[in-house]
Amino acid sequence: GVVEACLLHMLKRRAAGFLRTDKVAALFTKVGKTCAVAGDVCKKVQELQQQVESRKNQPNGQEPLKRQGSTTSKTPVLTPQAIKHIWVRTALIEKVLDKIVQYIVDNCSKYYEKEALLADPVCGPILASLLVGPCALEYTKLKTADHYWTDPSADELVQRHRIHGAHGRQDSPCKRPALGIRKRHSSGSTSEDRFAASAREYVESLHQNSRTHLLYGKNNVLVQPKDDLEAIPGYLSLHQSADSLTLKWTPNQLMNGTLGDSE
Repeated sequence: GVVEACLLHMLKRRAAGFLRTDKVAALFTKVGKTCAVAGDVCKKVQELQQQVESRKNQPNGQEPLKRQGSTTSKTPVLTPQAIKHIWVRTALIEKVLDKIVQYIVDNCSKYYEKEALLADPVCGPILASLLVGPCALEYTKLKTADHYWTDPSADELVQRHRIHGAHGRQDSPCKRPALGIRKRHSSGSTSEDRFAASAREYVESLHQNSRTHLLYGKNNVLVQPKDDLEAIPGYLSLHQSADSLTLKWTPNQLMNGTLGDSE
């Protein structure tokens, strides 16, 4: 939706089509006449739209017997949101959205007014460059129904600690949150202080900062400290600094700030 808003900003009426209500479709169709990559996307979108129409015409949404087992029957059903943004979505999945936008930027005078976003000598190329990353991803697996309860991201874990540590310290927004470990038997020993300091340092390392970058993180990774102990779930992360890579693992109890009587 954001990409479409950028593509439609101050689009010329001739490029958008006088009678067409879908201006994005008109733009892609017109660009596809001179850009081979955009032309391929137009063909794929037309095929998808035909499949959507054929499904609507089938009674009770059933496929005919002769099509069972064919490649077309395996095409996923498009949601209304996917159909709404089918042009940009298809170009993104085919990993060519950045190339199409770059082509439009290079030939912006044909399609846009002078004050348009894509006609800007700075903003236009920046938008095309920002799309290189999303176009490098493989959109082959959607989120499951229970993805909210499994494998929290590093950002979510940091947010948990920020909420949990808010009652212990009133820091300014620019400062990193404290871990806020709760101990049942606090003796104030130096070993506990060092343990708390190392734990706090680990949570702070989850932030993207000038010293370290979080490359990968996954929760519920089981580690067995000793042969006679059960495996403990924890958070595994890979960090990059200026001169080294560091692999860290921390028990979920520590990450949640509730150590209890654990060693």
